[in-house]
Amino acid sequence: MSKRTARYQLKVVTEFASAHTLRDYPGACSRMHGHNWKLELEAVATRLDETGMGIDFRVMKDAANEIGDRLDHRYLNELEPFKEVNPTAENIAAYLYKEISARINSDTVEVTAVTLWETERACVRYSEEN
Repeated sequence: MSKRTARYQLKVVTEFASAHTLRDYPGACSRMHGHNWKLELEAVATRLDETGMGIDFRVMKDAANEIGDRLDHRYLNELEPFKEVNPTAENIAAYLYKEISARINSDTVEVTAVTLWETERACVRYSEEN
């Protein structure tokens, strides 16, 4: 029988508010408008620490809030990388994934996905394959 690797899937939810304008969009979203974004951060831990945690939820929330705070109550088109990259939900989710991953990924913890809710009924989930 093969030995299986433990996988603990963790998730936290945070939020921030910001405005954006979608460049080259053929509709109302080409005008400045705002959203109350909901951010779901998912990570996998493969080992528990001495307290029995894969990663403290507080560490995940702090990383998500730190990056979210950069965007909170801001006009995204004026911020890097969105001065050049269109601030679509897809591009914002990829940005959040990469920035948060740089803060919390380790030998035993890896961000696996970011889901960004633009409205209560519309979201994008971003992840990367190895």
